[in-house]
Amino acid sequence: MNLFGSGCDTPSMGIRAGVRGEQMLGVSVPQIGDEEIAEVVDAIRSGWVTSGPRVSELQHRLADYLGVPFVRCLNSCTASLSLALYVSGVGLGDEVLVPALTFASCANVVVHRGAKPVFVDTDPETGLIDLADAEAKVTPATRAIMPVHLAGHPVDLDAVEALCARHGIEVVEDAAHAIGASWRGRRIGSHGDLTAFSFHATKNITTFEGGALALWDEATAERVGRLALNGITRSSWARHGDADAAGYDVPEPGYKLAMHDVAAAVGIHQLPRLDGWIDQRRDLADLYDARLAGLPLELPPRAPAHARHAHHLYIVRVARNAPVGRDGVAAALRARNIGTSVHFRALHLHSWYREHSGLAPRDLPAAADWSARALTLPLFPAMTADDVEAVGCALEDAFS
Repeated sequence: MNLFGSGCDTPSMGIRAGVRGEQMLGVSVPQIGDEEIAEVVDAIRSGWVTSGPRVSELQHRLADYLGVPFVRCLNSCTASLSLALYVSGVGLGDEVLVPALTFASCANVVVHRGAKPVFVDTDPETGLIDLADAEAKVTPATRAIMPVHLAGHPVDLDAVEALCARHGIEVVEDAAHAIGASWRGRRIGSHGDLTAFSFHATKNITTFEGGALALWDEATAERVGRLALNGITRSSWARHGDADAAGYDVPEPGYKLAMHDVAAAVGIHQLPRLDGWIDQRRDLADLYDARLAGLPLELPPRAPAHARHAHHLYIVRVARNAPVGRDGVAAALRARNIGTSVHFRALHLHSWYREHSGLAPRDLPAAADWSARALTLPLFPAMTADDVEAVGCALEDAFS
């Protein structure tokens, strides 16, 4: 029975049979066009499929877009964060301030450096790092802070920079959700010391898997490039056809973290579409806001007027007094072929980090509360108003 008078029972909409018949409405679907496919084929036919000219081209295009002098493309955002900590000198005995409400890689890369992630609570309205809690947890061992632009909502970078200036610590931004976002007229990536991006298949632009690190210093950029290629001073592409084929060195041991040209071929054509896709995501978020008003949900806040939200995710929180909890709502939507996800289950709730941090859920109450009530709804540029209506109808039925 429909209690809300929205027309959700209309058979022509296909709601009772599920969304788009039996087809699942995913949380995020990559947009891959003919230009990307043609570029991938050209890359394969070129005979150069490892890191080469297309990676170099994508790095230059990203630097121009972000407004930074240097970008290095890598095989993931995790790799970007790892090398950012490495070149920042984070190591054994150091501490890094990490929001508890984020993906596991943020803390994992700190642990792999021999350092300690110090978990910071969440702003209860935005899900972003609570900077007051972060400042309270600064110690003489604190080396860096890792603000995360959750869902594409920019963190207050003025406050981050002020905090870091007071305590002399580095900023390593996790902008996995935030390419295309901005703060006070400047793109995310052009503020902090080092900023990591993700081009995973679920992100606003994709290279299937992949990431990038935005940098300001040429020597550091060259070092990151070496570290991503096992520490070798010249890549295979740079050595290709060189008369001095053996003229390279390994000044320090590195890793195997480079992006390859087949992935970059996709990114080259994704980047010019990014801003238009963000506009479409914003329009869909507007439709969601209007459609879901009045339901027992807390809707995602918008960025302040001086910032641009990347609208990577649309995260609602099920009200504490709702007749059905978050997991029940997710199950109801899944039964209607509507995908959902949770961004995120706070890291101090996971077994390894719970055991090694000694934190209980109540120690970071806002992050624990968000973890219990947050639900990510489908959002991607190819969605339609009918898709938003289908999600709204399914939510109404779940609560009724």
